[in-house]
Amino acid sequence: MLVQHFFDTSTNTFSYIVYDQASSDAVIIDSVLDFDPISLEYSTNSADLLIDFIKQKQLNPLYILETHLHADHLTASQYLKKTFTSAKSAVSERITEVQDTFNTILDLNVKNDGSQFDVLLTDEAQFEAGSLNIKVINTPGHTPACLCFIINESVLFAGDTVFYPEFGTGRCDFPGGSAEQMYSSIKNKIYSLNPSTVIYVGHDYPPASSEPRPMTTVADQMQKNIHIKADTTKDEFIAFRTQRDQQLKNPRLLFQSVQFNMNGGEAPINVNEARFFKLPLLKAKK
Repeated sequence: MLVQHFFDTSTNTFSYIVYDQASSDAVIIDSVLDFDPISLEYSTNSADLLIDFIKQKQLNPLYILETHLHADHLTASQYLKKTFTSAKSAVSERITEVQDTFNTILDLNVKNDGSQFDVLLTDEAQFEAGSLNIKVINTPGHTPACLCFIINESVLFAGDTVFYPEFGTGRCDFPGGSAEQMYSSIKNKIYSLNPSTVIYVGHDYPPASSEPRPMTTVADQMQKNIHIKADTTKDEFIAFRTQRDQQLKNPRLLFQSVQFNMNGGEAPINVNEARFFKLPLLKAKK
């Protein structure tokens, strides 16, 4: 099994292609559709890099996986499915909770049954992508529908649950997020894995002089994660995470991303073949 990472500098997002060199079976994790909120134009440059790599390696992508409903970038899953027509999109079954939440917040009428996705994944489910064995681990906290994928019992794709140790963990202040659940997800699930398990993260925020770092290990997280080490207590983490989240601004593409991604990779409003987002007017925080 091999892992190829791709890094979108606009959103600091990692996308991954995991593949078996012998069989050419592959999965795509957390793809990116480029979107400019000023011009309102989208492009497929990031996704095309994935397509070019897959074609060059003559791979057979069987699944397009989402670790959660992303709030900082648009998914390219529907665009990728037009090229790889046999690939199935997959997300946590708890996506329905997120759809309910943002339908209410944004007064949308997106279907709230998860039918925009080909597969809804349950906790501890195991499935095959050809020669790749994939196990699902529910890790709510950042959102209710967060999950991790452990592939061939050796590598974990953590999404926004944990980052490179010096950047800690994902925020927990989005609707349905929970610092208490995040603590449990990390301490009881991720930190219970073999310490040598390799972790591929969803984001990195390196200085301009450094390369982005996609990879860490369970042992590194337990020893060095600045938000939650092996001996961090629940009260300590909740207090820190809550205070930290109060200082954070909304992601630049928050409302566009959640609407697009909860609808399976399509804009939620269509009028005369034109596609639209709803954007709320928010009062500035003091």
